[in-house]
Amino acid sequence: MKRLFLLLLLSANAPLVLAADDISKVNGSIQTDAGATYGDLETVNGSIKLAAGVQARGVETVNGSVRAEDNVQARNIETVNGGIRTGRNLVLARGLDTVNGGIYVDRGSRIGGDVETVNGSIGLVGVQLDGDIETVNGDITVGIDSVVKGGIKVNRPSFGISLTAPRKPRVVIGPNAVVEGQLVFEREVTLLVHDSAKIGPVTGATPQRFDSETAPR
Repeated sequence: MKRLFLLLLLSANAPLVLAADDISKVNGSIQTDAGATYGDLETVNGSIKLAAGVQARGVETVNGSVRAEDNVQARNIETVNGGIRTGRNLVLARGLDTVNGGIYVDRGSRIGGDVETVNGSIGLVGVQLDGDIETVNGDITVGIDSVVKGGIKVNRPSFGISLTAPRKPRVVIGPNAVVEGQLVFEREVTLLVHDSAKIGPVTGATPQRFDSETAPR
């Protein structure tokens, strides 16, 4: 991500070519071709679209979303101001990271690192995650058949002056989902755990059990 910020110092009119298989821009979105192989895909002001079957190293933007179709493989996916949404069978060596935006990962995906955001919801369905899930203000859904080998942490927010009470994040552990590590909550949350789910030790919240297909509102 540090290299992306250096691009802000360059001319906005001149794309920077790092290598034959890299794409790097200051302003503009990046579109990829289905089944193609790339190096690093980087832009500062623009979205990134990963077509079906694309293989890439790092996928990074600052102001823009990242969308991946099915069967994409990459080292990591990162943005600052934008959401990340992926199709089925995503394979990441590392993790997914955003600051202001949600993250959604569909069935059959395998993620080697962490899934992190500050302001945005996180949703996993049928996903194997080797790392942790971490947020401050977002909801978390570890959906049906997902396995999180790490833990879950909801960090304490940096409070400013507000006339309204802060919203409680909603954390749902769905049917047949597993969270092997600790669930640590530094702020008040609503924690809903399906009867068929398995979780590690919980600090800072009291689990509420449910047995329906979807969590109660």
